[in-house]
Amino acid sequence: MEPKADFLLIEDNLIDQLVAQKLLKKVLNIEQVIVANNGLEGLNWVTHNKEQNHKLIILLDIQMPIMNGFEFLNEFQKLNEDIKKETQIYVISSTLNPDEIKQIKRNKNVTDFLNKPLPVEELKRQLISNSLF
Repeated sequence: MEPKADFLLIEDNLIDQLVAQKLLKKVLNIEQVIVANNGLEGLNWVTHNKEQNHKLIILLDIQMPIMNGFEFLNEFQKLNEDIKKETQIYVISSTLNPDEIKQIKRNKNVTDFLNKPLPVEELKRQLISNSLF
């Protein structure tokens, strides 16, 4: 099966980047994962490179320098509706803070919250159920 979307990983930790890329390639057969090292890089990629009418899956970390995941979500909310409706955001975090988890789950642009390390089989099930795979 081929994915029907582009994948953007917004993650500052190089080891987590490598692990996520390897898992996505091995389990989902995804050859290219766009990587942004913080929310600002990710936002710039979305606003300048996302193709119209093409699905985008964002895997978003929360704790990052420059622009963290919450700041990214606030800025993402300001984007036009065409971008938002073609994008699914999965927050991938190791946070145990119940207030942060509630804030993530309440955000209408977040598809789901997943714990690190990337639970790729769970992600695959969700992508299949959302017809993105």
